[in-house]
Amino acid sequence: MTQASSGGRERPLSPHLQVWRWHVTMLTSILNRVTGVGLYGATLLAAAWAVTLAAGPRAYGLYMGLLGSIPGKAALFLVTVSLFYHLGNGVRHLVWDAGRGLDIKSANASSAAVIAFGLVAAVAVWIVAGLMGAL
Repeated sequence: MTQASSGGRERPLSPHLQVWRWHVTMLTSILNRVTGVGLYGATLLAAAWAVTLAAGPRAYGLYMGLLGSIPGKAALFLVTVSLFYHLGNGVRHLVWDAGRGLDIKSANASSAAVIAFGLVAAVAVWIVAGLMGAL
């Protein structure tokens, strides 16, 4: 019968946030997951909108009042940023799937571009909505 050595050989540790130096591609990977979860939450907002619409004018008015408040508008703005960021990151991953942009310099540049796209596109949509009187 063989016996396992009870010697002092330690198990290898996986690298974690205390070992790795933060970089923009790490941030975009985490943000992609966070925005994906946030967009699931946004579908709950849309479902609640549909339910209140079906429930009648009083319920719909209350819900629209909630969405029209400062916290409601902040939540909707974050949903807009999440939507555009997730869209941009999805396109970036499609480019990566084609085998392009995988070198460090291109990956870092596309990470910064995706973050900028998410913010700029959301601000542009909200400016247009404000100019049209939808806010």
